[in-house]
Amino acid sequence: MKKTIIGVMGPGETATSVDLENAYQLGQLIAKQGWILLTGGRNIGVMEAASQGAKSAEGLTLGILPGATSLGMSEAVDIAIFTNLGNARNIINVLSSDVIIACGMGAGTASEIALGIKQQKTVILLNNNLESQVFFKSLSPDRVYIVETPTEAIETVIYC
Repeated sequence: MKKTIIGVMGPGETATSVDLENAYQLGQLIAKQGWILLTGGRNIGVMEAASQGAKSAEGLTLGILPGATSLGMSEAVDIAIFTNLGNARNIINVLSSDVIIACGMGAGTASEIALGIKQQKTVILLNNNLESQVFFKSLSPDRVYIVETPTEAIETVIYC
């Protein structure tokens, strides 16, 4: 039976302390559900925080990395997929995820959300950026959900 894969996408260098706290909690909650966490696999920002959160709850982590080596990879990644595709790996992140949770906002995150909408994935926005919420919700009112907490994000995954 296929395991559920939850992609947590978010900024690296520009992640806020709130983004990092939310990502860590998301990782924990995803692991507690028995789901697999998918991130961009790097040792920075939301990717690192979500992976560390999942590992703290004994979860399984999957990292889709931009390069061809483990340079810059999170130590909390169990399964590493080396793409050597740079930002083009975002489509792999999206296609490999059953649901996408965007934690925070940045250019790379926005591209993953847009790809998720294009691929008709369920996308959950966990951020306080009202402009992005309005924009992405307008593109897919039935598939984009806006939440305020990691717990609400997980409840939305279960509901969908």
